[in-house]
Amino acid sequence: MTTLSAHPQVHGLFDPATWTVTYVVHNGPGSEAAIIDSVLDYDPKSGRTQHTSAEQLVTYVRANDLKVRWILETHAHADHLSAAPWLRAQLGGQIGIGGNITTVQKVFKGVFNLEPGFKQDGSQFDHLFQEGEAIPLGALSGEVLFVPGHTPACAAYRFGDAVFVGDTLFMPDVGTARCDFPGGDARTLYASTRKLLSLPPE
Repeated sequence: MTTLSAHPQVHGLFDPATWTVTYVVHNGPGSEAAIIDSVLDYDPKSGRTQHTSAEQLVTYVRANDLKVRWILETHAHADHLSAAPWLRAQLGGQIGIGGNITTVQKVFKGVFNLEPGFKQDGSQFDHLFQEGEAIPLGALSGEVLFVPGHTPACAAYRFGDAVFVGDTLFMPDVGTARCDFPGGDARTLYASTRKLLSLPPE
């Protein structure tokens, strides 16, 4: 992987309702940016959505004159809705996810009894990444790491010395993600964890 900057700027936004951290990675004001794992606020009692969390991202992006090139998902989230389509409408960019999302879609269509017309080819996303694929981002260059186990489609994104691992690996007092969702596998998750921990300490 080639990078012009080994130390990207990273802005994290914590969503307390879902315990999700959304990240904006960029190379400074005026540069291209990627948004990783955005959250759409959802009230299950009313069935209504709001954009409070996503609007904070829009404010940050515009305050720093960032040009959003990518809106990345580390995996299909079971505990929250993604704000990616709404953010794309506000800020532009392409929505990307690991190419194995098609495996998850096939499983989830049956498990959740999705409508017959639900597409299982990943066409809901703008780009399906492959293992090792480069992610162009201005002066930064990212790299895709497949880290299945939590779901078959989990991917991590490496930009310089920052790696965004989604639900594959948590803080030491929590450990790793659960692997009891359809298609999850403990042995596979262990191998993915070892893959991440084998990266340089910095």
